[in-house]
Amino acid sequence: MNKLIGSLTSPFVRKVRIVAAEKRIEYEFIVDVPWEATTQVPDYNPLGKVPVWILNDGRPLFDSRVIVEHLDYISPVHPLIPREARPRIAVKRWEALADGLIDAAALVFMERKRPAEQQSAEWMTRQIDKVNRSLAALATDLGKNDWCAENTYTLADIAVGCALGYLDLRFQGEMDWRRGHPGLSELFDRLMERPGFKDTVPIV
Repeated sequence: MNKLIGSLTSPFVRKVRIVAAEKRIEYEFIVDVPWEATTQVPDYNPLGKVPVWILNDGRPLFDSRVIVEHLDYISPVHPLIPREARPRIAVKRWEALADGLIDAAALVFMERKRPAEQQSAEWMTRQIDKVNRSLAALATDLGKNDWCAENTYTLADIAVGCALGYLDLRFQGEMDWRRGHPGLSELFDRLMERPGFKDTVPIV
């Protein structure tokens, strides 16, 4: 059976779990936190990052964007990435922006875990600015549409939903992304009605 190695709080792991649920792909979920001394993640991914997807033949796939593309390809159920070039690039563009938002937010979270005297307020402000610009861009592109791309539910929505969920997890009460972005708020509420999202709410 396929295996997924990852943590319960990683938004990138969550993206893979949601795609697997939508595609009805079974797998064994192995919880492993890369920051812990006992982690075995580097044994499968030289970059030491999650998620890692272990194929039936034992080969590992890493980087969530690679994994979800593999999952969408191997299962005909509910295609999430268009096959035609133009709509495909549109969906992947949404994913890239959502993933970049997560990267910037995660850098702020990790910086705050350092001793106060070693933290750089200027550097964190730059990352927060990236988050705010990304939110504005996502909201503008979404407009009054129900879904991010192609007027239907795709990987773009999953990626954006995971990014917004990560902000709620790590910056609840601080980054009020819903204020000023009602379209994103409505999208997120719509996504949270789906089993894949309900079943993967991050656990701290």
